[in-house]
Amino acid sequence: MSNTIAPAEYLPLLLNQTPIIDLRAPVEYRKGTLPGGISLPLMNDSERGKIGHCYKHKGQQAAIALGHQLVSGDIKTARVQAWAEQVAAQPDTVLCCFRGGMRSQISQQWLAAAGHDRPYIEGGYKAVRHYLISETERVASSSDLIIVSGMTGSGKTDFLNERRDSVDLEGLANHRGSSFGRMLTEQPSQIDFENQLALALIRHNRQQPKLLLEDESRLIGRESLPLELFNQMKLAPKVILQRTNAERVEQTLKDYVTSKLQEYLARDGEEAGWLAFSDYLLSSLERVQKRLGQVRYQQLREQMQTAISAQQARGDLDGHRNWIETMLLDYYDPMYHYQRSKSSAPVLFQGNWQELHQFLDQR
Repeated sequence: MSNTIAPAEYLPLLLNQTPIIDLRAPVEYRKGTLPGGISLPLMNDSERGKIGHCYKHKGQQAAIALGHQLVSGDIKTARVQAWAEQVAAQPDTVLCCFRGGMRSQISQQWLAAAGHDRPYIEGGYKAVRHYLISETERVASSSDLIIVSGMTGSGKTDFLNERRDSVDLEGLANHRGSSFGRMLTEQPSQIDFENQLALALIRHNRQQPKLLLEDESRLIGRESLPLELFNQMKLAPKVILQRTNAERVEQTLKDYVTSKLQEYLARDGEEAGWLAFSDYLLSSLERVQKRLGQVRYQQLREQMQTAISAQQARGDLDGHRNWIETMLLDYYDPMYHYQRSKSSAPVLFQGNWQELHQFLDQR
């Protein structure tokens, strides 16, 4: 077999979810890795820093000699053993460093000496990352892109997840996109988000040309949509999901109260779960304190605290419905109408859940 993976093989490598030993130092890995990347570095952060300093002041040969000195003996044995165990567990594993240079070549040689001949990626992380960025731009510009819009609480994410012609941006970002949208687990790094988004778009584009995306701002939590994709989304035609105010209140209640409470209780237990849930709601409200104004913020905070107490004591959810309705009608709706007034994108259709599904199915 070839001892390298050429750029022409990047796509099957990614689509097959091939495990990748990421040989870069942990500090590099934490900023982002390739889909399938597993952190098994050739050098740790400290060793990498020493070699970089040596390279800068004494040149390449001195840096190489220092590298062999630092990663030798038991340290080298342990690292090769870790690679060998990974390959034994998943024999299709490949190697990758930043540029597909010396770290990949040395690691490949050491691993081969241990009885495992595995290829490394030509061009390394940098080249595959560039490929994924270019694929996002290609799919964004070539797809039959339609944006699903609607007021907050319309259930756009749930609607899109019922369809096979959509990509879930919020799922990839691990955030629901509003001040109440954070999840119990952390968002991915920006680079990991972009890489996984690119792969999701590639997979989708191979199956069908129509692409449905939710109407999002550039930021989903702390993740930033790639600029080319976001620009295409602003220009793309829209369909608008219409729900009654009562339906929107119930959707929001499900998304941010009942479902969220169950997640906190499952993770933390009864007492700690209620405390974490209460903190989640109150801190989410606090994030928009300035935009609400102090008087309205204090009123909503008191309503929210009363609602949490009634829910915990009696399972009564009406208090939540009260503050949710106020937030939707007085805060989110005016923002939605303002943003829609500034959009020049054509609207193809407006309708309820069933009508919108029917329109998109027939288009």
